[in-house]
Amino acid sequence: MQVTETLNSGLKREITVTVPAGDMESKLLARLETARGKARINGFRPGKVPLQHLRKMYGKSFMAEVVNEILSDTPRNIVAERGEKAAMQPEITMTEDEKEAEKILAGGSDFEFKLAYEVIPAFEIKDFSGISVTRPVYDVPEEEIDEQVKRVAESARSYEPKDGKAKEGDRVTIDYVGKIGDEAFAGGSGTDQPLVLGSKEFIPGFEDQLVGAKAGDEKKVTVTFPENYSAANLAGKEATFDVTVKEIAAPGELEINDETAKNLGLESLERLREIVRGQIESQFGSMTRQKVKRQLLDQLDKDYSFEAPSKLVEAEFNNIWAQVNRDLEAAGRTFADEETTEEEARADYMKLAQRRVRLGLVLAEIGERAGVQVSDEELQRALFEFIRRFPADQQQGIYEYYRGNPSALTTLRAPIFEEKVVDHLLGLVSVTDNKVSKEELMAEDDEADAKPAKAKKAKKAEKAEAGADEAAEEPKKKAPAKKKAASKDADAE
Repeated sequence: MQVTETLNSGLKREITVTVPAGDMESKLLARLETARGKARINGFRPGKVPLQHLRKMYGKSFMAEVVNEILSDTPRNIVAERGEKAAMQPEITMTEDEKEAEKILAGGSDFEFKLAYEVIPAFEIKDFSGISVTRPVYDVPEEEIDEQVKRVAESARSYEPKDGKAKEGDRVTIDYVGKIGDEAFAGGSGTDQPLVLGSKEFIPGFEDQLVGAKAGDEKKVTVTFPENYSAANLAGKEATFDVTVKEIAAPGELEINDETAKNLGLESLERLREIVRGQIESQFGSMTRQKVKRQLLDQLDKDYSFEAPSKLVEAEFNNIWAQVNRDLEAAGRTFADEETTEEEARADYMKLAQRRVRLGLVLAEIGERAGVQVSDEELQRALFEFIRRFPADQQQGIYEYYRGNPSALTTLRAPIFEEKVVDHLLGLVSVTDNKVSKEELMAEDDEADAKPAKAKKAKKAEKAEAGADEAAEEPKKKAPAKKKAASKDADAE
C-alpha cells in the first residue's frame, strides 16, 4: 500500500492511497480459500471446489468486500500512524468511472482512493491557577418556601358548588370555543374546563370577564393575545371566546397541615416543605451553576485562540442557525424586528460557533488528561431522562433507536462529559462565593457577553455554553388560551 500526502495546509490534509492490484489479488484469494472450505456446491465434494470456479461465481462480490474492508480500516490506521487526530470522519473519494471500477473488482487494476480531513490542532493546556470565578449564591428565605407551599396546597383545596355569581377565587367550570374573526382556531376549544378566577392561568382579560357570571350563562369573551405569545399565528391578534358557564364553586378554607400533605400523596407537611425547598434550591442552584460555568468558559476562551476545524465550525453553525430561524418563525418575527440583518446575524453566530468548537476541544483535552469518564450508568440515566420528555407511546421506539446507534448515544454522552470536566476545573480554580438577591441571580448576563450583537430575542440558540444541550421545552398547556406561567409551581413529588 502506497500512502502519499498531497495537501498539508493549516489543518487540512489530503492523502492518496494506492493499493496495488497484486495486494488486492492476495486479499481476494485468501477470501476464496476460506470460502472453499465452507462452500457446498452441487457437483463438488466439500472443500474441493476449484478456486477459479469460486472466483467466477463470487469473485466480484468478494472483491467488493475487500474494497469495503480497506475503506473501513485504512483511514483510521493512516491517521493514527501519522500521529494525528481527525476532527471528523475523513471524506473518501474514489473513481466514479464504471469501467475503471469494473477493472478493480476484476483484480485487473490498482485500487486508488483519496482521503480528505482536518486535524484537531495541537495546543498546550495552560495553568489554571490564574483563573478565578465568583459564585453568586441566593439563600432562599423561609417566606419564599411558605409562599410556594401555599401555592402547592392550592391544588388540594376543596371547592363546593354554589348558587349566585362568580367572584374572584371561585372556580368556574366552562366550555369554550375560541375564534379569530368567525373562524375557530386549532387548540382554542375546551370542555368541562375548571378555571379558578384570579389564578391568571388564561391570557390577560379572560378571567376578569367571567367575574359575575352564573351557572348556565353564555358569554362572549374578547381578548388580545400577547405580542410574544408562543403560537405565532395568534400572537397580537384579537380573539373571541364563546363561553358556557356550567358550574360555580366556592373555595373551601385553605389549610396547610399534615392532612393537606397527605391529600397530595405525602406523609407530612414537613415532607412537603422539604420537597418544595429542594426544588426551589435546585432551580436557583442551576442558575448559579450556569453563571459560574459561563465565567469559567469566558476565561478559557481568552486563553485559547487556535484555529478551529472548519467542518466542525460549519456543523455547529448549522445547528445554531437552524434553531435561530425556528425561533424567529415561531415568534412570527424577522431579523429586522431584532434590529439586525441576516448577514450581521450570520457573522455573529459564526463567531459563537467558533467559540463553542474551540472550547469543546479544550474541554475534551482537559477531560482526557484528567481521566474523566462517563459511566454506563450515567449514560443510561441520561437516556431515560431524555426519553421521559416524549409521549409514552413513542418512548420504546426512541429507546431502541438510541441503544442501537452508538453515534446517537454520543449526543447524550457529550454534555455529561462536559459537565464533569467543568466540575473537575472548578476544583482547581479559585471560587469565591458572593451572596446575591434573587433579582441579581436571575438577571441576564451583560448583553455584549451573553448574546451576539442585536439578535436579542433569538436567544434560545445561544445556550451560553460550549455545546451543552438544554432541557426540552416545557409541555404546552391544555389550550392556547392559556398563557405560560411565570414560574413553575413545585410538584408534590
